[in-house]
Amino acid sequence: METRKEVDPLGERHVPKEAYFGIQTLRATENFPVSGLKAPIAFINAYAFVKKAAATSNMQLGCLDKKKAKAIVAACDEVLSGKLIDQFVVDVFQAGAGTSFNMNVNEVLANRAIEILGKEKGDYKNVNPNDHVNMGQSTNDTFPTALHLSVLIALQPLLAALNELSNAFRELGQKNVNVLKSGRTHLQDAVPLTIGQEFTAYGSAVANAETELKRRQENLYSVAFGGTAVGTGANAHPKYKRLAVAELAKLTGFPFNPAANNFEALQSLRAVQSVSSGLKELALELIRVANDLRLLASGPTTGFNEIVLPPVQPGSSIMPGKVNPVMAECLDMVAFQVVGNDLAVSLAVQAGQMELNVMTPVIMYNMLFSIQILTNFIPVFTKKCVQGITVNEDQCSQYLERNPSLATLLSPYIGYLEAAKIAKQAQAEKRSVKEVVLEKKLLKAEEIDKIFSRKNLLNEL
Repeated sequence: METRKEVDPLGERHVPKEAYFGIQTLRATENFPVSGLKAPIAFINAYAFVKKAAATSNMQLGCLDKKKAKAIVAACDEVLSGKLIDQFVVDVFQAGAGTSFNMNVNEVLANRAIEILGKEKGDYKNVNPNDHVNMGQSTNDTFPTALHLSVLIALQPLLAALNELSNAFRELGQKNVNVLKSGRTHLQDAVPLTIGQEFTAYGSAVANAETELKRRQENLYSVAFGGTAVGTGANAHPKYKRLAVAELAKLTGFPFNPAANNFEALQSLRAVQSVSSGLKELALELIRVANDLRLLASGPTTGFNEIVLPPVQPGSSIMPGKVNPVMAECLDMVAFQVVGNDLAVSLAVQAGQMELNVMTPVIMYNMLFSIQILTNFIPVFTKKCVQGITVNEDQCSQYLERNPSLATLLSPYIGYLEAAKIAKQAQAEKRSVKEVVLEKKLLKAEEIDKIFSRKNLLNEL
């Protein structure tokens, strides 16, 4: 393999001649052969936007030669178009703060810019990774800025998927708004509702989680960009921060603004944690809903059997004809992973010390992984599970007919203790509450009909 010689503060090394990365990236691949996991595309693109905004701003301020700046911008655009992605080779578990990845980006962009200027890769006198691509920057401000941007980029398809899921549940609820069924509390029979009301509640829960994520993403609009190493903006032009942040907002369409306190922006990752917590809270709701669907569909002969989930694959390698709630099971596993990822993020967020939290790489990976798996699966779950759910109205009706908790509706007329006796007798004799009341002649037939009417069961006006 042909190589080229490169030099850094630790000495010299031979880098593959055709590689766009350089000596510092090479050292990182040797130092951190941890997982084989590389930075997600969303983060690579976010970093390219950050470097493009930096080069443009430094050019406008007269700090960076126009030819060099335009070549760097062109290299950024190539990355954003999907080129050079295989050159970002640093493991997601790497040097603290993401210095390894920042240098990976600097070297790739520098070497491509050098080529654009008609020179050979590695000729850093023309475009230098540190002096030109990283001008007015530090890993400490660019990595968290790219983190904010990448999460915002990744969140938008997830928010759209959540909207579709909530609408699917609401439509299912409207379709079944008149199907009465037994309620359940403590996994025991309770007073009635409609199965449509259950479904609309699931839709509301998903919609509320979506709304909360939208609210929390606004915390990411404040960025550390321009704070450089410790928040003072050392080595950057005094006007650079505001110009660079404005340029980033222009390039991406997100309303970024400079952090009110750059020192806090480097020390604290509370804004990121708020979004990670929002993802966890969404996951907890999804787990609850998925488990309800599994219970409602349980059976068909020994479970609730109130709904039927669409069959998407055989359920057993040994039991013919068995069909399992696999889509809900998969949603559970996805959501469990999101909860675990949030714990990793939480531990990293509290691990900041003094002027910097250096745990940003693991935060980046876990947050983007959570968003990715949710975004990938929720549309499939919506289409292959929720939209195909059917209701077993006969089973719902049979359960409701035998539900001893209907005696609750008798309390205002015959008292709690007498109603409890009715419930106990109905359950023991496997008869309906209505039958027992009629037999005992505690109320007139027309009164019983009114008490057990749909209007009264659902407390409708």
